[in-house]
Amino acid sequence: MNSSRTISRLLTAFATAAFFWMVAGNAFAHSPSDGGSHAGLDIPEISHGEMAIISDYRSRIIDLASSAVDTNEPFRRVLNYAEIQYSYCLWGRMPGSVTDEESPFNECAHAYLAAAKAVLLSMREMPREAVAAGEIISAVDADMVRRSLALITCRFSGEAFNTADVVKPHWSKVPFHAASMASLTGFAFLLGFAVFGLCRFLRLKAQSSE
Repeated sequence: MNSSRTISRLLTAFATAAFFWMVAGNAFAHSPSDGGSHAGLDIPEISHGEMAIISDYRSRIIDLASSAVDTNEPFRRVLNYAEIQYSYCLWGRMPGSVTDEESPFNECAHAYLAAAKAVLLSMREMPREAVAAGEIISAVDADMVRRSLALITCRFSGEAFNTADVVKPHWSKVPFHAASMASLTGFAFLLGFAVFGLCRFLRLKAQSSE
């Protein structure tokens, strides 16, 4: 019985620590605007309108880039940055992270999508990937025109990025953004419910074995 309680407490503590690490721990991270090191590779900016389209094609772009064989170091570094940025931006799961410039996750979304765009454009010069990359670029251009997004900008549209600077969400602004707050609160609730259910299962299992 005591071992069950110990495991339950450890699981609860782990879940709580994991959540607060995700939400609060990253608050100390730097972003390009913090004047961090720019020893990495520069990544051109992406407009707010382009983001919405590139976001739709991100998986195709990354899949194509990940399967590329004839690559060079700069290409691999930008691709790696695109994937790291995506994870720091909670894999694009936060509502409004791409479309809402007030979202605490919008700047980091700019970063991973700008990197995805840079990777896509680089593949135009690769013999094996050029055709597939060209097809995606044509589809992106067509969607931009069809949805009239070419001239849509936001305050992050002119911001370039650098592979030496990981852009993390503005965690301090989460409580003031309703959609983000609701999403994280829901996640915390589900996590707590899962931990509670597991603890209850372990407790009942321990009781039945006595």
